[in-house]
Amino acid sequence: MSLDGAFLHLVKNELLNKNLVGARVDKIHQPSREEIVITLRGFSGAHKLLMSANPASARVCLTEGAQDNPASPPMFCMLLRKHLSGGKLLRIEQDGLERILCFDFSCVNEIGDEVENRLSVELMGRCSNIILLSRQENGYKVIDSIKRITDDISSVRRILPGIAYTLPPREDRLDLRDCTCAEAVSRLLLQPEQRIEKAMLKVFEGISPVVAREAAYYTARDCEALCGCLGEKERADRFGFFLGRLKKALCENAADYHIICDLNGKYKDFTFFAPEQYGTSGLIRPAESASALLDGFFGARVNAERMKQRSGDLLKLILNTYQRTARKLELQRAELQDTKDREVFRVRGDLLSANLYRMEKGMNEITVDNYLTGQPETIKLDVRLTPAQNAQKCYAEYKKLDTAEKMLSKLIKQGEEELAYLDSVFDAAGRATMEAELTEIKQELYETGYLHKGRNQKAEKTQKPLKPLKFRSDDGFDILVGRNNLQNDRLTLKTAKPDDMWLHTHDIAGAHVIVCTEGREIPDSTILQAAILAATFSKGADGTKIPVDYTKAKFVKKPSGAKPGMVIFVNNKTLLADPDKDLAQRLTVKG
Repeated sequence: MSLDGAFLHLVKNELLNKNLVGARVDKIHQPSREEIVITLRGFSGAHKLLMSANPASARVCLTEGAQDNPASPPMFCMLLRKHLSGGKLLRIEQDGLERILCFDFSCVNEIGDEVENRLSVELMGRCSNIILLSRQENGYKVIDSIKRITDDISSVRRILPGIAYTLPPREDRLDLRDCTCAEAVSRLLLQPEQRIEKAMLKVFEGISPVVAREAAYYTARDCEALCGCLGEKERADRFGFFLGRLKKALCENAADYHIICDLNGKYKDFTFFAPEQYGTSGLIRPAESASALLDGFFGARVNAERMKQRSGDLLKLILNTYQRTARKLELQRAELQDTKDREVFRVRGDLLSANLYRMEKGMNEITVDNYLTGQPETIKLDVRLTPAQNAQKCYAEYKKLDTAEKMLSKLIKQGEEELAYLDSVFDAAGRATMEAELTEIKQELYETGYLHKGRNQKAEKTQKPLKPLKFRSDDGFDILVGRNNLQNDRLTLKTAKPDDMWLHTHDIAGAHVIVCTEGREIPDSTILQAAILAATFSKGADGTKIPVDYTKAKFVKKPSGAKPGMVIFVNNKTLLADPDKDLAQRLTVKG
């Protein structure tokens, strides 16, 4: 869903209530190609303002999430720092209920003169943009934008450095905040055969389809209701009452924020009122504020998409290596199967040795009594070899197959361990939520020889090791979860104390989980919550009844030469746990 003008109005009011006006620009970052994060610092503290021109997630809101920033800032980010750093936010404006929010800053230019610059955030689907403007006597001039719009893209409205800024053309539509019920009904009755949902989008400014459908449902208990039904007084009164609810939400700070999910919990839409149209076909979850709703609705999805893009090459390399190892392992198992008949050659050697007196050079076969079966057996002979050489040939074939069986068994075990390791790396890379996590995984692959640095490849900056994910159980026990194999080793073998509890999914790739006891007895409820976290941060996160092993950390050891994350353990118990991302989010310790 795209952010509509009515919801943007509520976002603007929230920003004003946070006393952002008067705050100064402290930091500016550009985490991705279409996102800007501005840190504003004022009397109420520091606030991070997120602006996104991504068509799938265009929004403006306050955010608490930590975004990964590129090593070198993009050009537009540098431009914003040049023109806005240290600037004071003067005002936040919205033209009616248009999907454009403007931030005016008082700044100082290169020669020390005070100037006024505007950051205009246009949230219009695929035409979304973030535009930096300078105020002139007769309007605003474009300094630059996060997306440049040339004649090839739009012949109606260009956005290029140095040209005059013009607002998008507006249509003659009603404003929810000041129109009367009679005005709205009369407009809608002009098209009686049109559905209320479709007509409202043309009549009203700044509303989304979910608002229009709710109006139709509240009016006639039917989302498909036609405008003609508003000719009935009862229906018109119900429509007017719903219109009054929207006005109150927009004008009296009475919004009631909700996220709409499907029955599987997947986010589908959001509103600033409690919707009734979905009945039992959807789940409705409340949100604390407009920014919290937008941050939760778009944040996780956008971050997952960003990490998917950044980890794509790494995941492909791991997958190709896994498939190559699996094919090699399959061939080795087939070869091992062929060695199962090696005893036949040893027995034939024994039979030929016992019947050398009956054999002559040049014979092509001999029939002897098999002392194991008691039945006669015909053995093919090499006419070029002597009887003794034919016997030795059988022994040599037996020895070759016997040696192959021992070597193949060893190689197959190594291959299975390698597949388990690659599976764990793939799982960790798939769960990564930060660029730093991918960097650690790459470092792990360099150390284990799966990645090789080219001659011209720049050395990556040495970064401080990431801390494990931290949670706190309802009983007050700290629970630590490893992000990758290197961190799993540090967590299990160095951080954990002997009496801490260690957990890991049974024969399923996943994170190492440590429950810090601090000398206390761990209740079963905390062990269960830790097991749920172990299942959630594993390859089995989409399943149910995931087996989780747990034991004291002192019973967990790392075999000599084992790959990162590989351990052995004893004295363990196993329980079944269902993954629960909501529980993980609730137990998360921030900071």
